[in-house]
Amino acid sequence: MTLSIDHVSKQFGQHQAVRDISIHVPKGEIFGMLGANGAGKTTTFRMILGLLDPSDGKITWDGQKIDYSRTSLVGYLPEERGLYPKLTVKEQLLYLGRLKGMKKPDILKATKQWLESFKVPEYENKKIEELSKGNQQKIQFIAAILHNPELVILDEPFSGLDPLNVDLLKKAVINLKEAGSTIIFSSHRMEHVEELCEHLCIMHKGKPVVHGKLKEIKQDFGKKNVLIRADYALDFLQEQPGVTKFEAFPNGARIQVDGMETAKSLFNQITQKGFVERFEVEEPSLHDIFVEKVGTSYE
Repeated sequence: MTLSIDHVSKQFGQHQAVRDISIHVPKGEIFGMLGANGAGKTTTFRMILGLLDPSDGKITWDGQKIDYSRTSLVGYLPEERGLYPKLTVKEQLLYLGRLKGMKKPDILKATKQWLESFKVPEYENKKIEELSKGNQQKIQFIAAILHNPELVILDEPFSGLDPLNVDLLKKAVINLKEAGSTIIFSSHRMEHVEELCEHLCIMHKGKPVVHGKLKEIKQDFGKKNVLIRADYALDFLQEQPGVTKFEAFPNGARIQVDGMETAKSLFNQITQKGFVERFEVEEPSLHDIFVEKVGTSYE
């Protein structure tokens, strides 16, 4: 089973929200979708879900379009919370689970299991409005995946969560993948995408500007990050050919260079000047690549 997005575009009047995007996501993969606000991510998600029709191109899951008759195959966690504040957690999940075709005993069993895995079993009979934003996010996540969907779309799933709860949710996402679900998710936190995703797409003004395997994207980027610790000033390195960024800190510097040859040159220069405690060459971060391709940070 594959999610296939073939040359899809979406126009709203004069505004082109999505421009000729093509993505193929195999079964059982976690795929990252990145882009600043207005890049076209949410519009793409809504077209995948069948809530919007593409202006051009087609989207299929396992060779067929997703529509209301196949809604039970899909789970969606929107960026905006959509829970009923006056209902209890149990009432909420019973209602939403029934909409997905689940039977009441199965919903109650799955609800207890998920609340226990998120370490909040006592919230079963609490109203949504009584919960913190972070705990509301957990319930919204449970609502999205309670019915064991084949395809899961998570739009900013870690929003509002503290580090402990982020870890709980990451484990839940990995467990979903290992159980066979295909997951597409967006996050403002680049480190989460790097940790969870093998493939990704960066969108900018409706178009994919980077698309492919994360490892290959980093290799193709070319630039490297160099971390140096030494017992003398390193300011002279910022004037060296091939140095594209320089950030000094006490007893060291973080430097971006245009490739390994420049890194070797810097190493030769600093080892001639004195003791070097640390010299480490790292792959570029996803944040580095995003800034380069989109021209701004993803905040």
